[in-house]
Amino acid sequence: MASYSRKEAREWARQNLVGVANVTIPTMTSDFTRLNEKAIRHDVNLTIEHGFVGSLAVSEVPLSFEEHDQFQQIMVDEAKGRLIVVHHAVFNTLEDNIAAVKRAEANGAELVLLGYPPHFYPKSYEEVYQYSKAMCDATNLAVMLFPVPIWGFGRLHPADIPVPVLRRLVDDCPNVAAIKTEGGMPYIMSAIEVHRHFHKEVVISSPLEYEYIPLAQVMDIPFCGTNYSAFFGPAIPQAHKLIREGRYDEATELYYKLEPMRKAVAAIGFGGHALSNRLMWKYQSWLQGYNGGPIRHPTARVHGRDMAVLRSATQAAGMNPTSSPDEDFFIGRNPA
Repeated sequence: MASYSRKEAREWARQNLVGVANVTIPTMTSDFTRLNEKAIRHDVNLTIEHGFVGSLAVSEVPLSFEEHDQFQQIMVDEAKGRLIVVHHAVFNTLEDNIAAVKRAEANGAELVLLGYPPHFYPKSYEEVYQYSKAMCDATNLAVMLFPVPIWGFGRLHPADIPVPVLRRLVDDCPNVAAIKTEGGMPYIMSAIEVHRHFHKEVVISSPLEYEYIPLAQVMDIPFCGTNYSAFFGPAIPQAHKLIREGRYDEATELYYKLEPMRKAVAAIGFGGHALSNRLMWKYQSWLQGYNGGPIRHPTARVHGRDMAVLRSATQAAGMNPTSSPDEDFFIGRNPA
């Protein structure tokens, strides 16, 4: 159970959402019949070693409800309070998501990243508000709202979830404790607007490292996540620490150092339309020592040409990618 009450969610967030949160992608056994527990524990421990304060228990991969529950339990057990496990609230229906968030609360997850199902096609923002409020009302956990183009709400407003909707949710739901600002990507107007309106009330997360490192030097942004920053090893937590200490020149130098990796991701992309390529993310993190290994099909693929680009960029940035051959990625560091 969470270490705070529903009414304490925002205060808890102020105290604890200070740092960077990556994602943990579940690994399957080689026969794809069950979770590879040792691999998951390996990734949790390396996440902590790299300086992350939280990690998203990814749900948008092929797992049964029970398997996702087990995956989350393994993460919480291995973290032992050293890492905030973030519940990924993107299941098929509102009813499924309510059931899943109640399990997450029982499992010991401490933050909810609120998403929307692929078949949720609202005709107005009133429907977005009602869905979001129903989710917030269903849990005592702190909730992070998430404006982003992948939900398809951009047909209703360029900011994806505009300020008036966010305002209603912040006012009506005391456990709305954070906002992850990716609305209107690739532009930053929504991120700036959300910060301006809400940073005194809830934690603002700038999850994209290429926006976070510059913006956090001119405005107070305590949280960066959840994101693909395991690709950079410990670098983004290091940049966060430098910024919080006011060492902006050093943070900027680190930003420029990572430019080859940033450009590689920009060239390849995060994945397919409106869905991140989690196998690609797994390869990116494998270059920095994470487990890698099997994801159950269906999944997007990772091809040799893209692996070569990512490995070369990591080397060019001086981030010392693994010397293991790429074929080892598909087996993983802890095969089972």
